[in-house]
Amino acid sequence: MPDLSSHCLAEKLFSKHNTWLRNWLFSRLGCTDQADDFVQDTFMRVIRRREKLRKEPLKEPRAYLITIARGLLTDHWRRKEVEQAWHYTLSQLPMEEVPSPEISLTLLETLVEIDEILETLPPPVRKAFLWSQLEGYSCRQIACELEVSLSTAERYVAKALRRCYDLRYSV
Repeated sequence: MPDLSSHCLAEKLFSKHNTWLRNWLFSRLGCTDQADDFVQDTFMRVIRRREKLRKEPLKEPRAYLITIARGLLTDHWRRKEVEQAWHYTLSQLPMEEVPSPEISLTLLETLVEIDEILETLPPPVRKAFLWSQLEGYSCRQIACELEVSLSTAERYVAKALRRCYDLRYSV
């Protein structure tokens, strides 16, 4: 049976703040349709977190909503950057090497997932991993670039590889 008190709280938040949130999002996106989508996504997250809301009443509901909406916007803009980079890469390929739209979409989704994984890593760990995987740097070269010890560079690369492994093979 659904918890009516937390459901009512989400409804109250929506009725009281949805217009304000839509305006705030519109000022950042410049598109009413996108703003509407982000309002919906924001309140869907509120509903998913209703247990937390029930336990801890909101002192600053607008700050709470903005925090969720900002996270959604950050994800959106990061995905747009990945999409632009992917489309640029495709535009540089000879026509016969351009993947089909289906394969291209699958590859783009994979790139977005990789980007999301990398975003969870601390910046030096992310740099070490990218240098090792994309540039072929040795741990000694990474240590020099990051100005850290060889063992720290090795730990960074191992940590990133472990994170990728965990995400790939976790159930």
